[in-house]
Amino acid sequence: MDLYEKIKELAALKRISIRQLEEQIGIANGTIRRWGKTNPSMGAITKVADYFNVSVDYLLGREEEINNGPIDLTEIANSDDEAVWDKLVSSGGRPLTEKDKAMIRLVFADRWDEITQKAKDIDNNK
Repeated sequence: MDLYEKIKELAALKRISIRQLEEQIGIANGTIRRWGKTNPSMGAITKVADYFNVSVDYLLGREEEINNGPIDLTEIANSDDEAVWDKLVSSGGRPLTEKDKAMIRLVFADRWDEITQKAKDIDNNK
């Protein structure tokens, strides 16, 4: 499987188009499609690998399997970095809402008694 096919497969798993991927990682429309005929820059390949949380070696066919290891949900839940949330967590292929994120943070922060109140607060601020 070549680089473009591998990226296309990863995009399908994440339920996004190649165009959406290009927009989200900040590269020009049509760039990834041309990678079958041209040599991409290492920076662009790295952006794609980071987006899908895979290694550059995996994209280039030097590794057979995605070898990410387990994702620590507590680490994600306690992260204030929106890029971490957007890159690693979604709901049905769509980014999580602020309410979803707040609920996950509360669950993994082991503050069960605050969950209902926080959800109400978020709903009231809409």
